Amino acid sequence: MNTREEFYTKFLLIRAGEYKKHYKDPIEAPLTQPPIGLLYVGAALENDGHKVELLDYSAENITREKLKKCVLSSDAVGINVYSTTRSSAVKISEDIKEIVSKIPLMIGGAHCIILKQRALSHIPQADISIACEGEHVIIDFVRYLEGKKNLSEINGIYYREKHKIKSGKPPKAIDNLDSLPFPARHLVDKYDYGEYPWGYKLKKKVTSTLTSRGCPFNCSFCSRYGNMIKGWDYRMRSAENVVKELEELDGKYRTVYFLDDNFLADKKRAHKIFDMLLEIGTDLDFIVHGARVDSAEKSLYQKMKKAGVKVVAYGIESGNQDVLDFYNKKVTLQQIRNAIVLARKMRFFTFGYFILGAPIETEQHLNNTIKFACSLPLDGIEIYPLYYQMGSQMWNQVLKEKKISEDEINIIADSSRDLGNFTKEEIWEYRDMAYRQFFLRPGFLLGQIYRSLSRGDLSFLLSGWNFIKSVENGQL
Repeated sequence: MNTREEFYTKFLLIRAGEYKKHYKDPIEAPLTQPPIGLLYVGAALENDGHKVELLDYSAENITREKLKKCVLSSDAVGINVYSTTRSSAVKISEDIKEIVSKIPLMIGGAHCIILKQRALSHIPQADISIACEGEHVIIDFVRYLEGKKNLSEINGIYYREKHKIKSGKPPKAIDNLDSLPFPARHLVDKYDYGEYPWGYKLKKKVTSTLTSRGCPFNCSFCSRYGNMIKGWDYRMRSAENVVKELEELDGKYRTVYFLDDNFLADKKRAHKIFDMLLEIGTDLDFIVHGARVDSAEKSLYQKMKKAGVKVVAYGIESGNQDVLDFYNKKVTLQQIRNAIVLARKMRFFTFGYFILGAPIETEQHLNNTIKFACSLPLDGIEIYPLYYQMGSQMWNQVLKEKKISEDEINIIADSSRDLGNFTKEEIWEYRDMAYRQFFLRPGFLLGQIYRSLSRGDLSFLLSGWNFIKSVENGQL
């Protein structure tokens, strides 16, 4: 163990979470991709000459003994925290400080960006909170450990000093994403990502990539970072930089997630990426995790299909135009239908994400959304209740109306607080009903059997069968 005066050489990075072997509900299911934010931070540290180890609590049942061994061999620890993994992060940080009380402990991730200095109150064992992108901040922190920089000079952090929480300089977004090293994926080679609930598995090995940061759109329910960090605009990596990374992944991995909020937002860049992929040729399967329906274009989808895109997931949200307008989606029901029909023609696996419970929604609205979902040629859906998320336009509005307090992060849109027209129980009942109506249609079941057999991919069919049994047994 190095002392504070010595040069720090070993960093332990941790994704907080809970490991479960079996999940009955897709909303509970763990992430099926590696923690790309930590892998970017790990790459920055390695490029600066440091050693890095990574533990993923969502991918492994990590014992206290293993954590102790890792902490004792490290000089500093960083934990990635989401609001949903906050309790896990608290427990991990307590364990770490019991093992080595003086080891520098940083937290970062969405919870810290959204909560700012309050994140340190939520996780009292942490010494520093990173409230912005971490690649440059972590190197500035190293300079602090070397005695070459003060914490007050570092952009985007909050830190404890004499029992007070102080701030560094304002957060600063990274303008040139091409300047960043590619994620240090070797740090998670020990983990096996890509397994969905009910037995569906992606083509191994699985990794992810992030070709842009931020979002050019402004949906009212979304707590986008641009609402909280000045200068956090939509930024893209160049097509050349993206393809260079994918070329390096070819042969090492089989499936790659595009994790961008809107990977196809700039269609000119998307065309260039897939043109280059087709020119070099890869053996990779691709999943487009976030696609807007207004980016659908036959020539682009054809290139995507030829280049290896297998799955496209869309944020559809509602089957009502007035609700889409309320969410500021800036798309129409016809655009949604055109995109899904085109994707089906391309033989993509298609998934749609829906939201129930907007404050303007009536029973007729909810029924319309269920009917609309069933009318689309989708392979699967996921349905979520509407939540008011801290920092979103909707959250800010009800905060002004004093229906919520500024300490509330994620509040379901239920009628008990005049945030919606339905009780929590009613929203969940509609969600379960939507699943049953969508997945138990005879035509859908026969179509899925045919599509799975024609694709030679029975794992998806097995996954669907296990899901249907869960629906029938009332386990959702």
